[in-house]
Amino acid sequence: MKLSVEFPAISFREGPSAMARLARSIEDLGYDQIDIFDHVAMGFPTDTRAAPRYPSRMPILEALTTLSFIAASTKFIGIGTEVLVLPQRQPVLVAKQVSTLDILSGGRIRLGVGVGWQESEYEMLHESFHNRGKRMDEAIQVLRECWGSEVVNYEMEHYSADSMAFEPKSPQGQHIPIWIGGMSERALQRVGELGDGWLSMPLTDMDWARSAVDTIRAHAINAGRDPESLGFQMMLDSPPQDEEGKNFYKKMDNIKARIEIVQELGFDWGSLNATAIFQAGFRTVDAIIEKLGEIHDAIS
Repeated sequence: MKLSVEFPAISFREGPSAMARLARSIEDLGYDQIDIFDHVAMGFPTDTRAAPRYPSRMPILEALTTLSFIAASTKFIGIGTEVLVLPQRQPVLVAKQVSTLDILSGGRIRLGVGVGWQESEYEMLHESFHNRGKRMDEAIQVLRECWGSEVVNYEMEHYSADSMAFEPKSPQGQHIPIWIGGMSERALQRVGELGDGWLSMPLTDMDWARSAVDTIRAHAINAGRDPESLGFQMMLDSPPQDEEGKNFYKKMDNIKARIEIVQELGFDWGSLNATAIFQAGFRTVDAIIEKLGEIHDAIS
């Protein structure tokens, strides 16, 4: 099974050189992928909205900019997002940013996308929260068209282009992998119809997990696509929101047990959250590197 590490933005506190050392170490340890978590801004609770899922002042670096830094600091490890909130961004600009990253990294980019959950963030970016699913579907098609067509043309409900050039094409071109996150019925359908893989939250209900994988494959078949071409990745544990979550990465038995479940469910990728490793008590870049090395040795 391949292993991804979700890169901890908190590492910025030790400076750029420490961040570069962490990225190189993840590569040197033998991990397959470095992913970046995405939010542009976090809302404070107000009289009209609840507190967000994560602390409002949680430090979050811009995902694609950080990936460019990581790409320059590494040589061959895959890089990507887990996940980029695509409908709150202009898709042609995302297409250009991602294809540029693919060029400058030598064809290493994998784009993970999702519709997001934070309405206040959409409002701050002056994008509609309420039609984000429809715009997500169209945006994925916009990306493919920009990456693959010599003359870019499309006419959709929310996006259009007339006889435009989009150059240069990147090493992976229209085949830059687009993996889709989400747990709703529509998200599963979207993976099967439009995606190259599914980025799943941790699943403990084995029956539901198997049903979700079967649902994705069925939607792929209905769309005339090969279900065997799809990839499946699951987080080992959710971002910690309580003491139990914060202790997950302290015990290797927890990690080994989750890996076994992920493999049993047929997922070919597992994702480790290095921010959660930080929250588990490994509070420096060097401590995170040491812990990631212990985990890789134990489960690879």
